[in-house]
Amino acid sequence: MIKLTFCLRRLPSLTREQFQDYWLNTHGPLVASVAETLQIRRYVQLHSLPAELNAGIRASREGPEDYDGVAELWFDSFDALLENGRRPEARAAGARLLDDERKFIDLPRSPLWFGEEQVIVG
Repeated sequence: MIKLTFCLRRLPSLTREQFQDYWLNTHGPLVASVAETLQIRRYVQLHSLPAELNAGIRASREGPEDYDGVAELWFDSFDALLENGRRPEARAAGARLLDDERKFIDLPRSPLWFGEEQVIVG
């Protein structure tokens, strides 16, 4: 199982509440609508709590600025991801998602990467 982790920062023009509402109620259903085409097995949104609730733990570790949320997407394998790049319908679905992401995510400030989970507890 391969996971795509996407640490999201909102566009400066949006409040955290506006960002999270759009992400949950507009982008989330869009991802769900193309999940089969893109072979997404699971999609989770982790919405940040207000910054003042995180300030203490962040300061105790000298952490960087907060993210507005984290998206996690699971795929069967890296080969499945490569296959998406060869299928026109998957490329079109990916382009739809990217076009929508530009409406609410500050993409240059939002790192993402592929990885494999190593379960330690649970």
